[in-house]
Amino acid sequence: MSQKSLYTRAEPEDIASYVIFSGDPFRVEVLKDILEAPRHVAFAREFNTYTGHYKGVPITVTSTGIGAPSAAIAMEEMYQNGMRVAIRMGTVMGLQEDMLGKFFIPLAAMREEATSQTYVPLSYPAVADFDLVSAMNRSVTANGGEYINGISCTMDGFYSQMKENNLSRKLHLDPAQTFERLRLYDIRGIDMETSVLFTLGRLLGVKTCSVTLTTVLENLKDELPPQERSKAEANLCQIVLDGIVALEERK
Repeated sequence: MSQKSLYTRAEPEDIASYVIFSGDPFRVEVLKDILEAPRHVAFAREFNTYTGHYKGVPITVTSTGIGAPSAAIAMEEMYQNGMRVAIRMGTVMGLQEDMLGKFFIPLAAMREEATSQTYVPLSYPAVADFDLVSAMNRSVTANGGEYINGISCTMDGFYSQMKENNLSRKLHLDPAQTFERLRLYDIRGIDMETSVLFTLGRLLGVKTCSVTLTTVLENLKDELPPQERSKAEANLCQIVLDGIVALEERK
């Protein structure tokens, strides 16, 4: 008799081999409406999970909340229940002026979050699956978007590292220095989940990639207008689903 996973409250019969991870539990509600016959698995803590089909391919979509610790829990529990391909679908803070509104699909990520360091030393690389990246690149183009490949950086501190506020000023923490340092390494964007998913994907033998929409620039100095962002996020959902189908058809 199978037992439900501790946090996501899922069982093997609930989860498809393809799993899409969204940070926002309510973006999951948008995505499940595109699936055929979606079945609600559970909404426990920050983990909102549905399984359905898209063009005949079984797909699970679940949320991770914000940050690496809960993303690692989602990754581990989805793997325990049968996941073999993982795609992070979310947003990214761009470090180049021309990135706003474009799709950033990183090839690898700097591991500046602490969670992956509890598994392996920092010398272990966080690298995407290149077949999966290629499928998502083609899907972006087929859906009329523009993509950028490169290296991303995953961090833990939003208000301490990415967005200036009262406390960061009081503590003399300067996000501008973070951005400048990362640009020296040709880092294209910052998020809070990608590197831990890449690291665990390699350790678990799970094909993993991250498909992100650049919704803001550094320190939120510019951002997509609400109507344009809603349209782009809907396109993001379509891109990831079509990329999965393309990958499945090439088997």
